Amino acid sequence: MKYLTKFLKDFKKELIIGPAFKLTEAIFELIVPLVMAKIIDIGIQNRDIGYILRQGGLMLLLGAVGLCCALICQYLAARASQGFGTKVRSSLFAHINSLSHTEIDRFGTPSLITRITNDINQLQVAVAMLIRLVVRAPFLVIGAAVMAMILDWKLSLIFFIVIPLLALTLYLVMAKSVPFYKAIQKKLDRLSLITRENFSGVRVIRAFSKQETEKKRFDDANEDLLRASINVGKISALLNPVTSIIMNGSIVAVIWFGATRVDAGSLTQGQIIAFVNYMTQILLALVVVANLVVIFTKAAASGARVQEVFETVSSIRENTLGETKTISKSPVLEWKNVSFSYDQTDEYALTDISFTAHPGETIGIIGGTGSGKSTLVNLIPRFYDVTKGEILLGGISIQDIPLSELRAKIGVVPQRAVLFSGTLEENMRWRKEDATPQEIQSALEIAQASEFVSQMPKGLQTEILQGGKNLSGGQRQRLTIARALVGEPEILILDDSASALDFATDARLRAALRKHNKGKTVFIVSQRVNTVRRADRILVLDDGGLAAIGTHQELMKTCDVYREICLSQLSEEEAAGE
Repeated sequence: MKYLTKFLKDFKKELIIGPAFKLTEAIFELIVPLVMAKIIDIGIQNRDIGYILRQGGLMLLLGAVGLCCALICQYLAARASQGFGTKVRSSLFAHINSLSHTEIDRFGTPSLITRITNDINQLQVAVAMLIRLVVRAPFLVIGAAVMAMILDWKLSLIFFIVIPLLALTLYLVMAKSVPFYKAIQKKLDRLSLITRENFSGVRVIRAFSKQETEKKRFDDANEDLLRASINVGKISALLNPVTSIIMNGSIVAVIWFGATRVDAGSLTQGQIIAFVNYMTQILLALVVVANLVVIFTKAAASGARVQEVFETVSSIRENTLGETKTISKSPVLEWKNVSFSYDQTDEYALTDISFTAHPGETIGIIGGTGSGKSTLVNLIPRFYDVTKGEILLGGISIQDIPLSELRAKIGVVPQRAVLFSGTLEENMRWRKEDATPQEIQSALEIAQASEFVSQMPKGLQTEILQGGKNLSGGQRQRLTIARALVGEPEILILDDSASALDFATDARLRAALRKHNKGKTVFIVSQRVNTVRRADRILVLDDGGLAAIGTHQELMKTCDVYREICLSQLSEEEAAGE
């Protein structure tokens, strides 16, 4: 939690002035019972209407000033809590974006969403309560006890018996309920995961008629959260009745023993009323303290989860030592004995990969499912770092190249075609914000997307819905290819990015890429033999290892794995052809 306190530095004024106003309100609140006692003992007893009105006016003034203090404190608390939440949320979002795929995979998207929304909301509430009530509630408890001692120290002994009983009750209830609040946050993560899966995969769920199954899965998670919430609610529900019993018993004791003191002339009736008011103030203040414990317990659990993300350091580190090395134009990309493990264990997704890719060369990558094709190309832009070996770009290890400079040279088209809400033109400018209309049009033509874009009523100004839901799968893929081509990247990675295209469109796309290569190093990952067969060289991966490398004709003669893949898709005559 210490890390998160730095976000409060800009709100020192609110943190000091806010509690000061709340403390002022509490002081006025402690004065009110004394004024009431005087009204009873002097005004009512002497039937002095003028005195009653004057003291009544004083009470109204104290209430009005107290209300103003409370409103000012509320305003300052709102400013500080909302500002704090905004800063933490922005910083956390930026930090998450600095993490590598390894750390994001470890946390999971639903958990990160819960942390940046629900958990930070809990922290905002805690900051608001810190300013509004943390000073006021204990001050009222202590102040009411002191004022009672000033009135009559013997009768005030009741307070010093009641306060420890109430404190013990609070401790027992909180000790039982705190673990549940921590568990509830994890159950919220689970519910968020199921919700996200259902909303993003609604078409698949309906296609397989799994609505009832998913409803049951959601209901089970929801019921699990409900049970945990009910359990903590049952424990917390004991707080009010137990404290009320103690407080009402203490009020009875004050009236009982106070009556004998009044008969003896040691106390007045007004002072007894003041005692009862102070006892009520203590009750209300301690209930507030109990709620504060709940709020800060939730905030502590949420703060630990948020801080866990902040303390997570990206495994992709930039080398900031030494001189920045200049990369030559159209550099050679070289792999030297590269091995990679996702969880840094002995289970490798890639093992001892070595090859060289030259400028202007098209490299096809093919292999069975799970052979490591996508993993191999994801290492180039350093989405993950190699476990063993190294990758060189222009003779420089990619780990010695600033990420911004490295990724500026690479255009990536991932397996899943992702478009963002906004206009089509805004999506096309992701790699190069100042791209000219001619550059965008050229990229669309190479990606075989210009025809359907020109048929749209608004053309490049067409609004793209979230995830590109208003486009077909093939349209989304062609637009993501065009987006990667804008700005002429020196290395182009197509990770199974034509799977939704028909064979004719796929063929035209490959022909256009060859024609407009202009010194680019192109990696084409695909399950289709026809997509990679005309590549300058083809890498054949098998169970994470490099089975063979060569042209289509060479591999048909020398590589059984490649030949088996070809014959599973093509006839003998088609496979043997150019």
